[in-house]
Amino acid sequence: MAGDEIRRNMALFPIGIVMKLTDLTARQIRYYEQHELIQPARTAGNQRLFSFNDVERLLEIKALIEKGVNIAGIKQVMNPVGNGSDEPTVINEQSEVKRREMSDSQLHRMLKQQLMSGKRPGQVSLIQGELSRFFKTK
Repeated sequence: MAGDEIRRNMALFPIGIVMKLTDLTARQIRYYEQHELIQPARTAGNQRLFSFNDVERLLEIKALIEKGVNIAGIKQVMNPVGNGSDEPTVINEQSEVKRREMSDSQLHRMLKQQLMSGKRPGQVSLIQGELSRFFKTK
């Protein structure tokens, strides 16, 4: 498959695929982008393209929202893009070639497979251990 040399910060996924796999609306995704929690790359035509890192962050944001954490709390837990360990999403010649090589259904399948396989080995979730300060223990 064409996904062999794909790095986690390569801009590959259009918003439609990201919406399907995260169950977030375009409006929600744009809102999180406005708050600098994600920073997808933009094509020359201003289309957003997301990386594995972006989608992972969106899923972490969604999990926090479902636990009742508001946007201010999420901002405290998650560093703004660029301040954390994840590389910013990039569009470059290599990512454009990979994106053109693959159909939307192949991209969808690749992203879904990556998400189902879980976290990178040895990676600690950004939110692990950070939630305790937002919830009172009895």
